[in-house]
Amino acid sequence: MKNCAIYTRVSTDIQAEKEFSSCEAQEEKIKSFLNSQNDWRVFKVYSDAGYTGVNIKRPALQELLADLKKEKIDVVLVYKIDRLTRSPKDFYQLIEFFEQAKVDFISITERFDTSTPAGRLLRNIMLTFSQFERELTSERTKDKMLERAKKGLANGGLTPYGYIRQDKKLIPHQKEAKEITSIFETYIETGSPASVYQMLKERRIKNRSGKNFSKTNISHILRNVVYIGKVKNKEEIYQGIHDPIISEEIFALAQKIHKEKLKNLRAHKNFLFGGLIKCEECGSHMTSSFTNKRTHGKLRRYYYYRCTSTMKQGWQACSVKQVSAERLENFCLENLERISVDKNYVENLVFRLNNDNQTPLRAGYELTDGCSKFST
Repeated sequence: MKNCAIYTRVSTDIQAEKEFSSCEAQEEKIKSFLNSQNDWRVFKVYSDAGYTGVNIKRPALQELLADLKKEKIDVVLVYKIDRLTRSPKDFYQLIEFFEQAKVDFISITERFDTSTPAGRLLRNIMLTFSQFERELTSERTKDKMLERAKKGLANGGLTPYGYIRQDKKLIPHQKEAKEITSIFETYIETGSPASVYQMLKERRIKNRSGKNFSKTNISHILRNVVYIGKVKNKEEIYQGIHDPIISEEIFALAQKIHKEKLKNLRAHKNFLFGGLIKCEECGSHMTSSFTNKRTHGKLRRYYYYRCTSTMKQGWQACSVKQVSAERLENFCLENLERISVDKNYVENLVFRLNNDNQTPLRAGYELTDGCSKFST
């Protein structure tokens, strides 16, 4: 038995009241088509009366799409394609959505039926053209951005801190420009983004969202060529038409300090659980880090998993701060070894992963022979 969703729409309230074009009339004709099919039943009728078809911001359509994600529906039926949408772009996207949800789509008057070979062929042709149009649009956008960069114009996105936009041109913001200068001067004096962070915090200098600058924000500012009057497109740098805030000499010195720090920050260790560990207290990711300590005249390096909130917001942001990499990795490996010989636990874990409603994309795990041999 196939569950069928009926979708109807009319653009205006006046049209909705007309006998031959109302949502009720569309529904009646679709149900007549359904009665001619074997083992098809109406799951639900979704009706948008008085909503335009130029976009998909319609309550009933959004409800339909939500139900499709829950895998409740096998077929979506409309009276005509333009009842679903009048936008070719939206139609391509909806067809892609139906394809991903493994749902057939039928327009009963135009015989557009993706449950048939001919319908699937037409659908695939339409999706191919949709992909072609997206790639073409992407290429046009890249070409426009390159041309803007060659003319010295900054591309779209967030306006860099220290500037405002006037007539599509970057103009230095007097107050913020002074703060950018302070950021570079403090970094050159101390060689530490943490010191810059502390300076901004002490002076109560906030970003445009009213929050403290994170160390990531500070690092981005220190490497942004926009502050020396240039613009960057991919890896190419072009002379901009806007006024610089920082001299090229100061900027070059900041980059030299940054490169020297990178050389010293190489950890020389493979962290087994890099990107996988989260801080229990604040939920932030734990990243690899190390410190050098001199003991009995010898320099020794200690490795840690450090809470990223302490890097972005200061050392006191999280009480966990950092955990010994050796201890954490040994703890995880010992527990994995213990779990691997517990066949019942592994089988239950696979069952939970495959039946967890919160993680539908993970369904399909199996206890393979490679895993089973550890638990026999």
